[in-house]
Amino acid sequence: MSMNQITLLYLVASVCFIQALKGLSHPTSSQRGNLFGMAGMAIAVLTTLALVFKLNAEVAGSGIVFIILGLLLGGSVGTLMAKRVEMTKMPELVAFMHSMIGLAAVFIAIAAVLEPQSLGIVQTMDAPIPTGNRLELFLGAAIGAITFSGSVIAFGKLSGKYKFRLFQGAPVRFQGQHLINLLAGLLILALGLTFTLNGSTAAFALLLLLSFAIGVLLIIPIGGADMPVVVSMLNSYSGWAAAGIGFSLNNSMLIVAGSLVGSSGAILSYIMCKAMNRSFVNVLLGGFGADASASTETAQEQRSVKSGSADDATFLLSNADSVIIVPGYGLAVARAQHALKELAEKLTEHGVDVKFAIHPVAGRMPGHMNVLLAEAELPYEQVYEMEDINSEFGQTDVVLVLGANDVVNPAAKNDPKSPIAGMPILEAFKARTIIVNKRSMASGYAGLDNELFYLDKTMMVFGDAKKVLEDMVKAVA
Repeated sequence: MSMNQITLLYLVASVCFIQALKGLSHPTSSQRGNLFGMAGMAIAVLTTLALVFKLNAEVAGSGIVFIILGLLLGGSVGTLMAKRVEMTKMPELVAFMHSMIGLAAVFIAIAAVLEPQSLGIVQTMDAPIPTGNRLELFLGAAIGAITFSGSVIAFGKLSGKYKFRLFQGAPVRFQGQHLINLLAGLLILALGLTFTLNGSTAAFALLLLLSFAIGVLLIIPIGGADMPVVVSMLNSYSGWAAAGIGFSLNNSMLIVAGSLVGSSGAILSYIMCKAMNRSFVNVLLGGFGADASASTETAQEQRSVKSGSADDATFLLSNADSVIIVPGYGLAVARAQHALKELAEKLTEHGVDVKFAIHPVAGRMPGHMNVLLAEAELPYEQVYEMEDINSEFGQTDVVLVLGANDVVNPAAKNDPKSPIAGMPILEAFKARTIIVNKRSMASGYAGLDNELFYLDKTMMVFGDAKKVLEDMVKAVA
């Protein structure tokens, strides 16, 4: 295969990746986007193998067994994980994938520093690595290490099943934390410049260790409320790490793919921060409501709510002309999306206008609720984003909130002292009647009490979302 053919195939793969991003921007085209992404990656991998054989057939021939074993092992593990993963565990899977991308970038950088001639960076073993390549290796390795360790912490926080304090959803803070982060960042920069200027392997090793450490330090003070931003931020980091290594290896495909992932992740982080009325720097410096949980427990003990049964909720829903359903993470935990679809169908048959309202940061990762509803094959035309449906809450008869909390908390609009003040919310409080399904009165990720639960027009229906929805379906029928 000639270099012109390789360049052309890389161009085709790049176009596939761009089409994949375009397709993934909307639920109706997401399957097509995934197919484009798979096709682009297949072309990229096969073309890279052909390039390796062209540049060094002897080395490639002796290592082909390891290449095939790696492809089979990685592909098998990926397939098994994708088949087994539950929708509620999807954020953890994404964090795990980010960590693997970061670790791969680190390993490639280490190989390039120790044996640059094997990767075509230099012609002979004794030749020094060019300054430009050392700079690229420094950036790729540092970002990759931060991505790996940060993603491991994010995985633990999202999982919520590890008792180790660093993996707890609550922010972990200590005296002088920001100063330590600043000093570590400056030291990484100094070590990176030292490696870039004189090629010191000791400096490279130290900057890797510090990068792994700062990845942990950056993520532990971020609470569960900010996890959607963290996921998209780490996605961006993994892309830039891959792009940096791509420059070192002079691989245009890796540069293009990494840049696409990095830029799209950065844009998504911006969208998430805007949806939470937060600055990116503010998210990195700590989470919502660190101390709110203690005060909310006392407040909840002193205040009463109006509660009802699934039958009571069904009576209100079936006699309404219009209903807006707000899904949250509680719906995902209960795996109640299919029961929700059945309820929506029954209500529609009774002449009720049913719509779904999605907040950008609902769930534990961007688009979590959209994917959940798509899995249940709910009609896309019934699903609305926050900016498209907020104006309709005031004319809606009943709003049904399922396992959502912070994204419908009126404190964001009514309490300037609230940690979530200014955060755009779904304005469910404007509806004529509000039904909220939760397991208990526990606060959301932000650790804040929700004024919506105490309104006179709000009825709480306590219980598992799937069981409650199934009871509603029976009552409607």
